[in-house]
Amino acid sequence: MIDHSARAPSPRRTNWAGNITFGAKQVHTPTTVAELQDLVSAGTAVRALGTGHSFNTVADTHGTLISVAGLPRAVEIDQQARTATVSAGLRFGELNTTLHRSGFALHNLGSLPHISVAGACATGTHGSGVGNRSLAGAVRALELVTADGDIVSLERGDAGFDGAVVSLGALGVVTRLTLDLVPAFEVQQWVYEALPQEQMLARFDEVMSAAYSVSVFTGWHGGPVDQVWLKERVGADGPRSAAHRWHGAELAEGPRHPVPGVAAEHCTEQQGAPGPWHARLPHFRLEFTPSNGEELQSEYFVSRHDAVAAYEALDRIRQEFAPLLQIGEIRTVAADDLWLSPAQGRDSVAFHFTWVPDTAAVVPALRAIEEALAPFGARPHWGKVFTTPPGTLRDLYGQYADFERLTERLDPSGTFRNDFLAHHFPRTG
Repeated sequence: MIDHSARAPSPRRTNWAGNITFGAKQVHTPTTVAELQDLVSAGTAVRALGTGHSFNTVADTHGTLISVAGLPRAVEIDQQARTATVSAGLRFGELNTTLHRSGFALHNLGSLPHISVAGACATGTHGSGVGNRSLAGAVRALELVTADGDIVSLERGDAGFDGAVVSLGALGVVTRLTLDLVPAFEVQQWVYEALPQEQMLARFDEVMSAAYSVSVFTGWHGGPVDQVWLKERVGADGPRSAAHRWHGAELAEGPRHPVPGVAAEHCTEQQGAPGPWHARLPHFRLEFTPSNGEELQSEYFVSRHDAVAAYEALDRIRQEFAPLLQIGEIRTVAADDLWLSPAQGRDSVAFHFTWVPDTAAVVPALRAIEEALAPFGARPHWGKVFTTPPGTLRDLYGQYADFERLTERLDPSGTFRNDFLAHHFPRTG
């Protein structure tokens, strides 16, 4: 009989923010795929846990919680195919340095390098850039352990692949992913402050297309947006200098944190200093340990065509949510074909909200935001706090039913179902 005791550190029993206490009876960190297979096949209620950066119960279970962080670390780079096959439990920060040393990069990164590769892809997590798809958009193949303990491999083009990448953990425990790579590149980062709101709205596409990756930070106070972070690829001619004024905004005189007034020591280097892609595309440094228990997060995706109208709709109700807000962020995400990706089928703009850690106060604000964004078909981020009803979500995703059929085929016994999936993807049979 295999010893299931975790030889790696046990996963935490709360999520990163501390607003969710996992209901699992058992928490395991297997150190081999064989152990993982045995654990899964023996369980009746199983969920995979990444780094715990979701803000809702998507990873929760009343049964067995399994972390793949203890599986052997591996990064297998295929130079000719420009791919890397990686262990699912790796954090992006751990993966990125290995890729860079080999002369490669990922096309995009999220704001935190501390999140796991598998968890970020499974929930549709993203960075920014009008030409950049979500992190899941780089997945070329994946391997997962299904409910009976079998290993299933899917590649781009296979039936069901587009439903298996952003799968919310509903199909099995992912053990390996193959990611598309691009040649390594350097990035310069500048921050501009006090961009007049009327300028941003009149030139929205120009602002969001001004660099490889652009983030707009706003407290939704009705005046100028607080900051615009421009992450620009360094060209063949080398680093360049930045204009002191840009669309009426002023170049920051020193490093900035997204939340005004907070020290910037944990943020990636700014003020135009060139550096490798993985040290500039995230907002925060890997060596910085993010605090927990100090925030909630929500995010909604609309078509880029509707971005200005959606902004104006939110601005009209800002008094209903701004007092609870630490900061808001606006980013762009290129369209993909993944069934449950919030950017599926449409180039998108994502409106992100970082809240005070008060769920009871935040929920009414979310309902007001969701009502304001309803005319634009707003899709919530699967890993953050939202109240959008299942029926509404079904209407927002053309292949919702296809995903349900895929879960029934790969997990007919419902081993990987939890309350989150039962609510959003109810089985009627």
